[in-house]
Amino acid sequence: MQEPKIIQIDRPFITLGQLLKEEAIIPSGGAAKWFLSENEVKINDQVDQRRGKKLYAGDQIQIADIGTFVIQNE
Repeated sequence: MQEPKIIQIDRPFITLGQLLKEEAIIPSGGAAKWFLSENEVKINDQVDQRRGKKLYAGDQIQIADIGTFVIQNE
């Protein structure tokens, strides 16, 4: 199993849509809704499809066939 990728943030939270865009998983923020309807995304082992879902330090995001990400504060 692949090691999780650490995502450093310099703010209190990042939204799921921002994470997808910043990690180049989607080409633009507008693609987030489609991506989330077509792919299983788990946040802390719970399936979530809200692009505005706030992710905080310690949250773990698993995206099927892409990888695992862990949020950390800088």
